[in-house]
Amino acid sequence: MVKHSQIFIDSLIHPKKLAAYRLLTIGKTIQYVFILIAIVTVYSFYQFLTGVTETSYNIQGLTEYVEDIQWLLYPFAFVLLTLTSTIVLFIRISIYAFVGIIVLKIMNRRGEYRHLWRTAALAITWSTLLTVLFSLIRLSSIVSTIIEIIITMVILILASTKYPKIAKK
Repeated sequence: MVKHSQIFIDSLIHPKKLAAYRLLTIGKTIQYVFILIAIVTVYSFYQFLTGVTETSYNIQGLTEYVEDIQWLLYPFAFVLLTLTSTIVLFIRISIYAFVGIIVLKIMNRRGEYRHLWRTAALAITWSTLLTVLFSLIRLSSIVSTIIEIIITMVILILASTKYPKIAKK
């Protein structure tokens, strides 16, 4: 059985191995995606915590109200961040998998959407880590998104080269 740490390392430095991981169970792949979601959520929650403490409110009543409900605000924010991170990451993986199907057809390679979904779920590792890094260095969201799309697509194309070729009739 492949460990998540091995999948993580291979998705960072061995993009061609991702094609072999297309045969992983969907449960293992989804577990890996939730590890990525946890990384993004914890970082986003940390930003939220530090942002709330640094924000200066102009209205005295609002400041007191926020201080009174902070115990309720933090768990709600964590759940909301987890939910939005999950939705966004799953949508991005699904879009990359759809584009991957088109790439496979162009390259005359054999594969199904479910295989490309698993490969895209692993190929998105760099993109997820770069999201955290780019927010730390305050890179423009448009520039960071373009860089992340390019990196993920390059990794997906490299992995697609290891998919089996379509047999000629």
